[in-house]
Amino acid sequence: MTTEFDLGRLLAERGAERYELHGRYLNHQLPRMLHTIGFDKVYERGEGAYFWDADGNDYLDMLAGFGVMGLGRHHPVVRKALHDVLDAQLADLTRFDCQPLPGLLAEKLLAHSPHLDRVFFGNSGTEAVETALKFARYATGKPRVLYCDHAFHGLTTGSLSVNGESGFRDGFAPLLPDTAVPLGDLDALARELKKGDVAALVVEPIQGKGVHEPPPGYLRAAQELLRKHKALLIADEVQTGLGRTGDFYAYQHEDGVEPDLVCVAKALSGGYVPVGATLGKDWIFKKVYSSMDRVLVHSASFGSNAQAMAAGLAVLSVMENEQIVANARVTGDLLRSRLTALIDKYELLADVRGRGLMIGIEFGRPKSLKLRSRWTMLQAARKGLFAQMVVVPLLQRHRILTQVSGDHLEVIKLIPPLVVGEKEVDRFVDAFTDVMDDAHSGSGLMWDFSKTLVKQAVANR
Repeated sequence: MTTEFDLGRLLAERGAERYELHGRYLNHQLPRMLHTIGFDKVYERGEGAYFWDADGNDYLDMLAGFGVMGLGRHHPVVRKALHDVLDAQLADLTRFDCQPLPGLLAEKLLAHSPHLDRVFFGNSGTEAVETALKFARYATGKPRVLYCDHAFHGLTTGSLSVNGESGFRDGFAPLLPDTAVPLGDLDALARELKKGDVAALVVEPIQGKGVHEPPPGYLRAAQELLRKHKALLIADEVQTGLGRTGDFYAYQHEDGVEPDLVCVAKALSGGYVPVGATLGKDWIFKKVYSSMDRVLVHSASFGSNAQAMAAGLAVLSVMENEQIVANARVTGDLLRSRLTALIDKYELLADVRGRGLMIGIEFGRPKSLKLRSRWTMLQAARKGLFAQMVVVPLLQRHRILTQVSGDHLEVIKLIPPLVVGEKEVDRFVDAFTDVMDDAHSGSGLMWDFSKTLVKQAVANR
């Protein structure tokens, strides 16, 4: 008997039910939220840095699937690699052999990662962090990991224990006994290290929430303190790694920083097959896997699968051949400088910061009385509503997808595919200027929409 399955026909017949199906069987709040803010679009296809709807309208993607689409959507080299690996019909995941693709990807990844020696492949960023937490505890024999306020390292229980945002942690206790320190505060770090039970500090070289960097020299000084107390430095590069900030890793912007463990994921997938990787020093891996009895002491059922490995190899090949890291640096500098030039023009625009193609646009309290009263109204209802008020017309009027950088933040984060160029910079800046002109007019569609946001915020209290 031959089993027939026609994916194209299924999508043609049922695709229009997408929001209804999600609301019925998945997270029911997602379609509700999307309907409320007018983000309930129907995208038909994607390529590079763009989506298209059924009417052929293009949408500029400045979100990249939260950073997953580093090369944009459906890069032809990655697509071919996946077709090739499927057609090869490899004897994958036998669990009792050593396939070539994991070793080849580890070799290629480590070539970009000086001072690191080995790789563990899992399936996501949060798994990469979980691996680092386990390895650091076992290698040092100490129980506690330090993390920074407002950090985001994932949402599984271990990584949630080093998540610096209470909104994600609330209601999920008890968590691991880890401790937060302020980003950039070396004195706080030193006080915790003196207690003698710290295995590691895990830190994002640039925090995704709010797009905040530590002060210059912090990572190197923290590393010295950690080594003095026989603790490890874990760099979480899940979002910042693989060229996002204009270097292969964000920690490489600071001389002399050599993390003991590095977590990557997101862009390594090519946007197709979930993959996470934890890179580390040889002695750490050899301590964790200290004997044949411990050969499977840390593993993942789908880790190192052929499709993920092929995608990762293709991604790194494209990054090298198409100079993706250099493009992120040049295009990011151009976009950031164009936006920074608008600060003096718009009193609601407080700051533009970041590195490469990871940029935060922060809004702040205006000076003029009319704008200040409206700003105060939004802040009283819920902090972060003004940023949302900017994000919505960017999509509705200009077909540009962006995101608010975090809950209760007046910050928009731009993390577009690393293949964007001057054309996309022009389109975004022109659209952003139009939206800010409207916001500063003190009337118009933006402020009318703010009433909807205020009502929604009050209803959710």
